[in-house]
Amino acid sequence: MDAIVKNFPAGQREARPTQQDAEDAVRLLLRWAGDDPTREGLLDTPKRVALAYSELFGGYDQSPEDVLGRTFEEVGGYDDLVLVKDIPFYSHCEHHMVPIIGKAHVAYLPKGRVLGLSKIARLVEVFGRRLQTQESMTAQIAHSIQDVLQPRGVAVMIEAEHLCMAMRGIQKQGSTTLTTTFTGDFQKNATEQARFLTLIRL
Repeated sequence: MDAIVKNFPAGQREARPTQQDAEDAVRLLLRWAGDDPTREGLLDTPKRVALAYSELFGGYDQSPEDVLGRTFEEVGGYDDLVLVKDIPFYSHCEHHMVPIIGKAHVAYLPKGRVLGLSKIARLVEVFGRRLQTQESMTAQIAHSIQDVLQPRGVAVMIEAEHLCMAMRGIQKQGSTTLTTTFTGDFQKNATEQARFLTLIRL
């Protein structure tokens, strides 16, 4: 892992804390919650939490450009919509660090080049494995594909349950939030938007 936290604003970068720093922070939180981090059941919890967080927030160490990587030009003249739907993801809200559980639907209109289909799912994973708002994540996926592939347009819909609403606060279980971002032809053409929305419901 890099010694620098990559997404700090310019001029505010700090050295990334060590594994030991992270484990000590978990012990402090356990004490703050009212438990005893030295009891048998919690002895290894700080290490487990630090390792779990390195996986859950592994998106900070991945570049969308690297993940999208190589594109393909031999498409046999295909220039219609490409859609990958029902991509499951797990993220965490940046306000409470509580899980967001959902699925993403991602489409684009090619302009001479296409992406490997697995790269779209990997891109969702990159942004999912960061502290997020659903609105930001939706836009980040769309604009990354637009910037790298330069298609005629990109459409992204995310539908997700926010456990910060289900577990705390208003405590409304089962509510779903929908967000969309459209670029290019999807943004300009209501017919393309309608086709995208129809196809993800098939």
